[in-house]
Amino acid sequence: MIKIAVLVSGGGTNLQALIDAQKSGAFPQGEITLVLASNTKAYALERAKNAGIETAVISRKSFEDPAQYDQAIVKTLRDHQIDLVVLAGFLSILGKPVIDAYPERILNIHPSLIPSFCGAGFYGLRVHQAALDYGVKVTGATVHLVNEIPDGGRILLQKAVEIQPGDTPELLQRRVMEEAEWKILPQAVAMLCRQLGAMQDER
Repeated sequence: MIKIAVLVSGGGTNLQALIDAQKSGAFPQGEITLVLASNTKAYALERAKNAGIETAVISRKSFEDPAQYDQAIVKTLRDHQIDLVVLAGFLSILGKPVIDAYPERILNIHPSLIPSFCGAGFYGLRVHQAALDYGVKVTGATVHLVNEIPDGGRILLQKAVEIQPGDTPELLQRRVMEEAEWKILPQAVAMLCRQLGAMQDER
């Protein structure tokens, strides 16, 4: 069984989508065994507890050196024997120690069709505001592997969402989550669980 850690910072809607997908058997080769939050106030922690999933909190503010923060994350992941890491609204940028510890094993969901409206500074409602300001007719979501470039890793899945007349950033954010993020994130997790499972079988 591939052990999955989901890293969160806020409400955890994508985490809930993964929990629901797991219950429905969407990724039978994997199991979410840890939810790691960047702050104690993240409602995602309540979602994890309600689902019986172990939680941990590692706050960047607790570390003067970013490298120490990254090393603390790696230690926690390794202590829980994590195989696959999923960033689901995790607002801290992971550094080289984490990326090196989990090469090609860290997924992120981004609320646009990369390479549009992505990179440093593009998160949350800012992404949807930028899409509306630019006047594009289609936006969507992207699941990609994580490397040292924000939103720069290899793309795994994308799904388009049409922008409607009268959309606000909040309305668009909700539609992108419902029509794209909550669908392709579990699909990407299932895909990587199959790949990692096959690699383990070969050993």
